[in-house]
Amino acid sequence: MAVDPDISAGRRNSAPSRSVGGQGSADAVNVPRTAVPAGLVDPVASARAELKAALLAIEDKTNVPRQLQKAGSRARTFAQRNPVGAFAAVVGVAAVAGGIVWAVARSIAR
Repeated sequence: MAVDPDISAGRRNSAPSRSVGGQGSADAVNVPRTAVPAGLVDPVASARAELKAALLAIEDKTNVPRQLQKAGSRARTFAQRNPVGAFAAVVGVAAVAGGIVWAVARSIAR
């Protein structure tokens, strides 16, 4: 049983120990940072845990560098697994961007 120092001192967390980034014991379960621990009986501790989870979820969603890093990682994985699809996606995005630039330039020229 892991002790959560963010919840009132001395309270035990009945959830399994958390593994962060794949590190931890062999029986550890990967639980997201934004999860509320199960088994909290105290309403104050439960409210604190829910608030902590909500704030972490908001931070994860609004952290632009982290979101860009995740998107880049997904794009690299996609390109490694499906290089033809990645090339087609790049060509498609370039064609759409070129079409938008052409349409704007044409409307300005008139």
